[in-house]
Amino acid sequence: MTIALPNLVAMEALGARIAVLLQPGDVVALAGDLGTGKTTLARAILHALGHRGEVPSPTFTIIETYDALHPPIVHADFYRLRHPDEVYELGLDDYRDGAALIAEWPDHAGGFAHEPGCLSIRLEKVGEGREAVVTAGETWQSRWP
Repeated sequence: MTIALPNLVAMEALGARIAVLLQPGDVVALAGDLGTGKTTLARAILHALGHRGEVPSPTFTIIETYDALHPPIVHADFYRLRHPDEVYELGLDDYRDGAALIAEWPDHAGGFAHEPGCLSIRLEKVGEGREAVVTAGETWQSRWP
């Protein structure tokens, strides 16, 4: 499915749409070139879930957690990983226990598309706006229209 995102309002609406469907164990895998809006969409999801504070990009920390949300969220940016095995060194599985994962640059972590709870979103620049190419994993197919 392809969704046009001509402006920030559309990006926020997509984030809200995802937020109401998120369940523990889900992965929202955000791919796309630099500047396509991965962190903007992650922020939109977190704000739609009720987070009112700042949402820093986890480019340098790699992992940020939001335990007070329902479901709890792990926001990870794997851009700086040199090899997918580094995910194990970070202890990602421990963070994910009972939480949903928003993963930027998922391919740097080995990818998550094989997981049934993965909603893969590839963001692309289209003119002044963006476009989201969405692929729903097995458990998302009954939730995602």
